[in-house]
Amino acid sequence: MTALLELRGLTKAYPGVVANDGVSFTVEKGGVHALLGENGAGKSTLVKTIYGLVRPDAGTMRLDGQPYAPAEPRAARAAGVAMVFQHFSLFDALSVAENVALGMENPPGLRDLSRRIREVSDAYGLPLDPLRRVGDLSAGERQRVEIVRCLLQDPRLLIMDEPTSVLTPQEVEILFATLRQLSQEGASILYISHKLEEIRTLCDAATVLRGGKVVGDADPRQATASELAEQMVGAKLTAPRARAHEPGAAMLTMKALSMPPASQFGTPLHDLSFELRAGEVLGIGGVAGNGQDELLAALSGERPSAAGTLWLEGRDISRLRPTPRRAAGLLTAPEERLGHAAAPDMSLTENAAMTGAARRGMLRHGFLDWGRARAFATDIIGAFDVRTPGPHVAARALSGGNLQKFVIGREVLQDPRVLVVNQPTWGVDAAAANAIRQALLDLAADGAGVIVISQDLDELLEVSDRFAALNAGRLGAPVPAATLTMERIGLMLGGAHDLKGSRGEDVAHV
Repeated sequence: MTALLELRGLTKAYPGVVANDGVSFTVEKGGVHALLGENGAGKSTLVKTIYGLVRPDAGTMRLDGQPYAPAEPRAARAAGVAMVFQHFSLFDALSVAENVALGMENPPGLRDLSRRIREVSDAYGLPLDPLRRVGDLSAGERQRVEIVRCLLQDPRLLIMDEPTSVLTPQEVEILFATLRQLSQEGASILYISHKLEEIRTLCDAATVLRGGKVVGDADPRQATASELAEQMVGAKLTAPRARAHEPGAAMLTMKALSMPPASQFGTPLHDLSFELRAGEVLGIGGVAGNGQDELLAALSGERPSAAGTLWLEGRDISRLRPTPRRAAGLLTAPEERLGHAAAPDMSLTENAAMTGAARRGMLRHGFLDWGRARAFATDIIGAFDVRTPGPHVAARALSGGNLQKFVIGREVLQDPRVLVVNQPTWGVDAAAANAIRQALLDLAADGAGVIVISQDLDELLEVSDRFAALNAGRLGAPVPAATLTMERIGLMLGGAHDLKGSRGEDVAHV
């Protein structure tokens, strides 16, 4: 193979931090190249530079032997570089074809574009109906829209940032088949993921970043996932381990809860029932868009339920709003960390005070004790290894993974009776993910009840005592996690479980 993309000495600095420090590596033609690194290692800055969203301070790039310095994404796309971002950039109210057209410089008429979408999607095993409204699509189908939009540009280099975070195992296999086909046709893939087993399955080369610098290369086909993770963090990793303990009395009981969607594109909840015991971790899995956000809103008190009850340690809290629920010991951490879990333009101290003021004793005669608030933020930063200059920094200045560590740490350190977390390690590197999972296991071992809502099936199998599948707003019967296989979970996420028995604790038909 010969080089398609060559980076030489790329450097980009921001106030107080060097995001990329003399980065050099090569992506071969037809290669599937992994870019690995812990949170804050500089991966996002680097791919944004390649895609024309960031201008480097120093260094050069060459694409297919020619100088390459895109001033904006339009120039990158014109040169044959496409990117599928971690967060979908689609309009729910528009059709597939209309969304694709918005991402093209000179789109053809919708009839011709619809024909091309069908041709390309069928050719790559990603079937799409160009006339369907995006708001009605599953998460996997939405990702197909993003990929097909890129494929219509006939890219020479496709950058993918955490592409499997919202996919079922079956959808991951379809995606990998598509990427392998692209590679065989001569396109190059630059692939970012914290799922190291996926890297080993898909990629033929890897560059490892740490602290903004290249610290090594690896052949993912030869290295183990542990070896890759240890190269990323520069230290030996310890897998999370649960302490031996017996589940206790019921902590949180939901009975026949139903709730309409918040919008026309949301998912209604239907007759949800479960019981969470002290010392237990209940894992709830589901493909994105099957009611996870609605379930968290129902548990936090952000949205009132239409029917059903919720009991916390024998107390009916069904009609309580978020603040009194938190005071009673039911704490939550939503999936959307920037804007929902944290206020972007407020400091870490202010964000710590927003949810921790009452439970951490920061209020004095109606006034906030800023010293206690700063001390709490500092405790979170230290306990969860949040990479930041200090508690005065705005939330939006943190990398996604570091903000996630801060949000989870803020709730764990408030000593909850029940903690509900949605996507606790989404976009977080291996070392940080292990630390977060260990904190959740320790919380349960100390007698709290923990609910983990996640699309990461490996994570759910690792931390859960019992597992339940959420599909189309219905919750399947919780089953012991130790009895499950990945294939069985994949079927359960698709709805192949006994929905009629969702109040039971011992049945789940696959």
